[in-house]
Formats: sequence, C-alpha cells, structure tokens
Amino acid sequence: MEIQRAMKRDWLATARTLSEALPYLQRYDGTTIVVKFGGHAMGDAEAMERFARDIVLMKQCGVNPVVVHGGGPQINDMLERLQIPSEFADGLRVTTTETVEVVEMVLAGAINKRIVAAINGQGGKAVGLSGKDSNLIVCEKALKKKKDPESNIEKVLDLGWVGEPAEVNPRVLEVFIQSDFIPVVAPVGAGRKPDETYNINGDTAAGAVAGAMKAERLMLLTDVQGVKNQEGEVLTRLTKSEIEALIADGTISGGMIPKVETALYGIDRGVEGAVIMDGRTPHGILLELFTQHGAGTLITGS
Repeated sequence: MEIQRAMKRDWLATARTLSEALPYLQRYDGTTIVVKFGGHAMGDAEAMERFARDIVLMKQCGVNPVVVHGGGPQINDMLERLQIPSEFADGLRVTTTETVEVVEMVLAGAINKRIVAAINGQGGKAVGLSGKDSNLIVCEKALKKKKDPESNIEKVLDLGWVGEPAEVNPRVLEVFIQSDFIPVVAPVGAGRKPDETYNINGDTAAGAVAGAMKAERLMLLTDVQGVKNQEGEVLTRLTKSEIEALIADGTISGGMIPKVETALYGIDRGVEGAVIMDGRTPHGILLELFTQHGAGTLITGS
C-alpha cells in the first residue's frame, strides 16, 4: 500500500510538472534554439544519450534545435595517437596544415556522426554537416594580439588555420529545419579560397550561428554551473552592463571571459538570451527552457 501511495505521488508530481511547463511550451513553439554541446558530457555515453533524448523531445515539442559541438579533448587524443606535435603561441595551439586535417577528420567525422547517431537512436532525424558544407560558415584568419609588458608594443600571433566566422548562411540550416531535420554542426569553416579549411572555437561557431539565425536562445553547455560571484555562488541572471562590470573587477576571469563574450556577441546580433550552464546536469536544457527556475546563468542585453 505504501509503495502504491509513493507511486501515485510520483505520478502526480510528473503531471504537475507537465502542466506547469505549458506556458513555456507555448512560448518556445516554433522558435530556434542553438545548443553548443561540449565539455566532459560529450565523452560520457550516458550523458550523450540523455542529451540526445532531450534534443528529440525539444523537436517533438515544436522547438527547432540546432546543435553545434566542440571536440578539443578528442582532437588532442588523435594528435597524440598520430604522433603529431603541437605548437603553441602564448599558450594557444597553432593549427598547422597537418593539424587542421586531423581537426576536420575528428570534428566533421567521428564526433559529428556520433552525435547524429545518438539523436537518431532516440527517434529523431538528425543530419550532420560542417561549416564548409554549402559555405555555411566562411572564415577569416583569426589574429591574436599580445601586448609586450615591457615595451607596450602589440605583437600579432600567427595561430595558423584558426578562423573567425566572417559570414554565416542561415538558409542552409533553415532548409533542414523546414524539412523536419535536426542540424548538427561541426565547427570547421571554409575560407575565401577553395582549398582553405579553418578550425573554429566551438563556442564562437555557436554564437555566430545563433546570431545569424536570430535564435531565441543560445545555450552554452560547459563543465561549470554558470557564472559565479566572488563567493562562488551561481548568478542566475546577468545583463550586458553587469557582465562588463564583473570582468572589470576580476570576478569574471580566465576561461569564462570568452564564454560571456560569445553570449554577448550573439545577443548583439539578435539572440534573445544566452545561457551558460553545466552540460552534465541531467536534462538541464529542458529545465532551462520549460521550468520557471531554469538552470545556469541567463544573459540578456538589458
């Protein structure tokens, strides 16, 4: 009898959750959500299955998800296996001609198809592509500048075949969405010349795609819960001006800076809001979209 009562409470809780989700389902119906999938969750089979199931559920609920993924650790592993040495400039990997071939093989090949297979395995219709397909993402060579602390002279660092998105063609993705497919995009871009291939930071690629598509949400799945204050507490909501102040006083630092910059880049180009959240949280993207409390840090323009 006690077991039956417990089961009934669970069923009621589930029904209540579904009922409370209604206004959020209505809000996001027909909208585009760009999800950057990366971090350790991508290498965990159970987390991959949960992620794929959540993406398929979003599609079934009338949301149009576009997945952009990373793959840094997997690239490192393959370079080591092939005994290809890595060059660094000011701590940043230089993508040589030999390295970019491995990058494309890993990102547009193994990782991309693994995510596609996972989504298809949950009943979705995913299709994999890279930024080179139909010139989805056309890049310019990324130039990193470093200021010499003694002379105060800026020096340009050559990172090789590392690219910054210059043009994104949203029509390519819209065709798939209109045909009821879920696009899964590898962050490899085309250059201005036919033989040019660029390695793009996954967050940067996701921000560029979200901005071009005027997405309702850009969701950056990472290995941290969100943006934290100096006490280590997650800040659930931030505006552009608040982020600038937190960077200035050192609260936001290190690897979090490029993530919030990516969020602001998308917002400046028409994205309604960006979320930085822990991709390892079970069903985190569903909590963020379809519940009142959400997950991670929501960043808006104002």
